[in-house]
Amino acid sequence: MDEAASGARMEIRVVLASSNAGKLREYREMAAGSAIELELMPQFKDLPPFEESATTFAEIGAGKALHYSRFTDEIVLADDSGLAVPILGGAPGVRSARYAGPNATDATNNQTLLRELAGREGEERSARFVCVTALARRGRALAVVSDFAEGSILSKPRGSGGFGYDPVFYSSTLGCTFAEAAPGEKNRHSHRGKAFAKVIDFLTR
Repeated sequence: MDEAASGARMEIRVVLASSNAGKLREYREMAAGSAIELELMPQFKDLPPFEESATTFAEIGAGKALHYSRFTDEIVLADDSGLAVPILGGAPGVRSARYAGPNATDATNNQTLLRELAGREGEERSARFVCVTALARRGRALAVVSDFAEGSILSKPRGSGGFGYDPVFYSSTLGCTFAEAAPGEKNRHSHRGKAFAKVIDFLTR
C-alpha cells in the first residue's frame, strides 16, 4: 500500500543554517503538527562562514541559504531577521544581532537600543520586526518569503521568554511584549512565525 493510500505522511527533513538552539526550538514549535522535521546543520561552526555584508534582509537570508546548501544534500533553511525603528533610520536593521558591536549579547543590544531611544515617546518608538526566510538545496534557491510584525519599543525590558529584542518589543496585537507572550501566541503573530507559515505551505502543498 502506498503512502497516499495509507494516509501516512512522508517527513520533510530540513536543516537550519544556524548553531542557535533557541532559534531551532522556536522553529520546531512552529513546525509542530506538520510533516517538517528540523535539525541544526551539523558542524555549522566549522563551515566557511557566510559574509553578511549585504544591506537588506532578503540578500542576506537568501545568500545564507545558498551558501550553506553547498555543504549538504539536505534542504537548507536560513533566515535573516531584525528590528527596524523608523526614527533611527531603520536601525538596528541588518545589524540587529551586532548592534552593540561584534561581540554583542542580547542584553547589550537592548541596552544600546534603549539608550538610542531615550527621550523619545509615542510614535517615535514605533518599530517593526522583519523576517526573510529562504530555502535552498545544492546551491539552488527553492523559495524566499518574508513577513513582519508591527509594534513599539518599551522604555525597559519585560518578560523572560524569547530572545533578542523580544523583551523590549511590545506587540499591540498581543497586548504584551514578545518575551511575555506564550510561545504559541508569539509564533502565530511574530515576523518569523508568519514567514515560516509560508515555508510550511510551500513545502507541503
